[in-house]
Amino acid sequence: MDVPAGPQVVITYCTQCRWLLRATWIAQELLSSFTVDIGEVSLRPGTGGVFQVAIDGELIWDRAVDHGFPEIGPLKRIVRDRVAPGRDLGHIDRAAPRPVRREAPDHPEPAGRGESSSHEPTRQPPSA
Repeated sequence: MDVPAGPQVVITYCTQCRWLLRATWIAQELLSSFTVDIGEVSLRPGTGGVFQVAIDGELIWDRAVDHGFPEIGPLKRIVRDRVAPGRDLGHIDRAAPRPVRREAPDHPEPAGRGESSSHEPTRQPPSA
């Protein structure tokens, strides 16, 4: 067996959680973006809710530590910084953060969506 020409990426995913599709999608995104910069992408089955991405044994994403799954743009930037520093990722590098939508002060918030942090609708007292 030949040794990979570039870095090895290993995506470990939970089989109990059925995260194979997510792992394969991330693998194809990385292979499409880093066609000659990555030597190998491997999928490693695991259990217990694991979802990790490592490059040459260095853990770069851990669902448990990083509080969820990676978004593909930030993950590609992390991979790029390790396998092809200085490389332009096109629209991913130029993507601006999404602005937070704010209501104009002269537009009151719709009824039932007041200050409550609950997901339940605001209840009105019964009419007498």
